[in-house]
Amino acid sequence: MTAKTDVKPPAPLMLGVSGMRGITGQSLTPEVALRYAAAFGTFLHRRTASPIVLIGRDGRRGGEAVYEAAVSGLLGAGCCVTRLGVVSTPTVGHAAMGEADGAVIITASHNPQEWNGLKFLLGGAAGNEDTEFDFACAPPIDLAKQIIEQYHDGPEWNEPVADRPLVDESEAAYGHWVEVAGRVITMLPDSATESWSNHGSIGLRCVLDAVNSSGSTVGVPFLDYLAEVITLNCSSSGVFPHTPEPTRENLSGSGGLCSVVPGVSADVGFAQDPDADRLAIIDETGRYIGEEYTLVLSALALLELEDDPTDTVLVANLSTSRMIDDLAERFGARVERTPVGEAHVAQRMIELLADGQNVVLGGEGNGGVIWPEISFVRDSVVAMGLTLALISRHGKPLSAIVDGLPGYSIVKRKQDIPSKDAAKPAIDAVAEAFKDRGRVDLQDGVRIDLDDQKAWLSLRASNTEPIVRLIAEAPDEAAANALLDEVQALLD
Repeated sequence: MTAKTDVKPPAPLMLGVSGMRGITGQSLTPEVALRYAAAFGTFLHRRTASPIVLIGRDGRRGGEAVYEAAVSGLLGAGCCVTRLGVVSTPTVGHAAMGEADGAVIITASHNPQEWNGLKFLLGGAAGNEDTEFDFACAPPIDLAKQIIEQYHDGPEWNEPVADRPLVDESEAAYGHWVEVAGRVITMLPDSATESWSNHGSIGLRCVLDAVNSSGSTVGVPFLDYLAEVITLNCSSSGVFPHTPEPTRENLSGSGGLCSVVPGVSADVGFAQDPDADRLAIIDETGRYIGEEYTLVLSALALLELEDDPTDTVLVANLSTSRMIDDLAERFGARVERTPVGEAHVAQRMIELLADGQNVVLGGEGNGGVIWPEISFVRDSVVAMGLTLALISRHGKPLSAIVDGLPGYSIVKRKQDIPSKDAAKPAIDAVAEAFKDRGRVDLQDGVRIDLDDQKAWLSLRASNTEPIVRLIAEAPDEAAANALLDEVQALLD
């Protein structure tokens, strides 16, 4: 008899238009990080001599080696490198406006502790033949593919350029949150503005869970500037106190944000992911409002202040709740849908703005909000600020505001797959099975809108993990689960 041996599957390395992610020390080694950063540096160097590149990291423990390797790759490709240290992704996006040609963020976003990755931004000085960027954003899809091709082809090594001075991380964070706070203050009612002027607080108490990562560098001073903030998991240890994705399961239980908020009589609780580009919200009762409401509440805060909301456009991806469509209909606004991924949403927002359309907000149902007044990067600080302004203006508890919005139940499941290509047979099967029952959209996996049921479902391969994501939304949880059960039966 042959002895059994435990053979671990190879660690995945996810490479796509959203960036690269892998298991630190396994699929994501310092060499891989160096070559991928150098590929980005090569891409920028072909557009301008001695490109200026900012680099920061989300603070998770174990990220130092990946960070230093990426710095070396950028320098080897001939870039001028400004080190920002531990900062949030939206802080890097804000800092990259102006003279920077690009930026690198060392982060695996919501992935567990053992993961890390690299995400790229084009800075305010970058451009191509068709567009001059005077803001920071994820590379448009065609340019992102060029960077990936450069990685596979191998980087070009250019004349080394000395590092630029280290920028204090608190200085970068300060510039980011002060601009957001300044805009939020203009949205407040007179009573809140007067309270803030006299007492340094708009009269609200918040709890922030920054999962001991980079969100605390910007979220704590921002909230403290506007309101009273109670910190939870806001140390700089880089050790996640719970699974870092800000879901109901990860924020519940004894000592979790859902119990702390009512326990300290707070008005709202905020939960960031490790790089602080996503936000989940807890109401004053401890109820998990969740990530899907983040974009809707932010949109409501802005649409209420528009002189003519019928002239406005909201941009959301195909996995975002239909609540955004109902809200837009209430104000006579329009929603544009894109494939999943920040790059897709940002690119469509930029295209519409270039066409002269009034795009007030964009984002995704994962708690990512993009406010073009600040940047074209998902930003939890923006979402916190717009939510505080909304609560202050309405003068009633967050729970009451949420109860006044259209209500749906959204259910999300996931299934492991060996590769992204392995999802195609399942996508084809679902599209075929539902083609006569609703509107089929194949931009990104498959989404079926079942308008007669006020429901939709989708199946798509993740851009960041080796999984298939299954999502259904319906007026109640039972109906959403029934749709997903039907989909999963097709996959067995």
